[in-house]
Amino acid sequence: MDLQTRALHEGYTKDSQGTMAVPIYMTTAYEFRDAEHAANLFALKELGNIYTRLNNPTTDVFEKRFASLEGGEAALATSSGMSAIFYAIANAAECGDNIICARQLYGGSLTLTAHTLKRFGIEARFFDVQNPKSIEALIDDKTKVIFFESLTNPSIDVADIEAITTIANKHGILSVVDNTVATPVLCRPLEHGADVTVHSASKYTTGQGLAIGGILVERKGLLEKLRGNVRYAHFNEPDHSYHGLVYVDVPLPPFTLRARLSLLRDLGAVSSPFNSWLFIQGMETLSLRIKEHSANALALAEFLESHPKVIKVNYPGLKSNANYANAQKYFENGACSGLLSFEVQNLEAAIKIVDATKLYSLVVNIGDSKSIITHPASTTHQQLTETELIACGVPSGLIRISCGLESAKDLIADMKQALEA
Repeated sequence: MDLQTRALHEGYTKDSQGTMAVPIYMTTAYEFRDAEHAANLFALKELGNIYTRLNNPTTDVFEKRFASLEGGEAALATSSGMSAIFYAIANAAECGDNIICARQLYGGSLTLTAHTLKRFGIEARFFDVQNPKSIEALIDDKTKVIFFESLTNPSIDVADIEAITTIANKHGILSVVDNTVATPVLCRPLEHGADVTVHSASKYTTGQGLAIGGILVERKGLLEKLRGNVRYAHFNEPDHSYHGLVYVDVPLPPFTLRARLSLLRDLGAVSSPFNSWLFIQGMETLSLRIKEHSANALALAEFLESHPKVIKVNYPGLKSNANYANAQKYFENGACSGLLSFEVQNLEAAIKIVDATKLYSLVVNIGDSKSIITHPASTTHQQLTETELIACGVPSGLIRISCGLESAKDLIADMKQALEA
């Protein structure tokens, strides 16, 4: 089935009531048939519902449906995009290990990888996403993850996914791709060699800024990469916290299984059933909305590129953009999502423009049906030094726009008056 059809039907078999809409199973726990049934569930001899911190029927539909859109084998829903990223890394790395990350990351991801994980004994090493060849010099026998974004936020670079994943596979290292901005409608990194994708479902998936949530997706066949891989002994040796279970010996997708039984069980950053239901509703129109977001962003980018006060426009749908070739290679029909950024002369000019807009809302979010304007250097990336801001593609004069679903004509008119105010 095509992606749009799967977005409407995948993962849901109508219940005894024949409900067309996926029900919201707002429950903490589930009754077992008897003691043997309970024991079998905990021993994985039978699969079923145990406790909503581990699984839930509504969330199960969300996970199966999203995994299908990404072309993956299994997914794990979490309470936020950041928890999905943390679980993806913590599922692979431990104290004494290192991860290799693109410098061009969302501000929260930079803080997590460079600072928070450091307190767990995991070192982050950084590379320029435009120079994948620099990755190999950073790799050693303790490297467990290569982490990057398919479409970076807010520098709006398009990663050469195949170049990066080829290096990861050469060294038997897991590659994790944040595919939030592109969404599986435009880009499916698992089809280009990536092992795991992560998303903030709070963005385009819900589409209206309604709920916080995240999800990670495991590619088909990842078991063979993990089996016998000395970098990932914890997948090949007994897990004494779960009856001596060896994850590569279970006929279930191993990466999401371990993340569920170890991390979700112990840390509890689980998706609410109601939030999972909201994400399911958003997925039904995701492919339609992304087309409109992308069309609006391209129209605005073309206007900005022609304005004398704009120094640079970052949008890979523009033929003049350095990322155009990668966008044509990796993105469906060359559409590039609703996110763009542009540079003006300095901090003062950027703040003036942000404050002068009327239709755009000053919000630190993306992917909403309403258009959003953000000044990253003073908000999402405020914790970085001036040198670090430049390194990750966020100069002080950069403004980020998340184009909503308003008329492109109105979006351009409001930006024109703000630039000329």
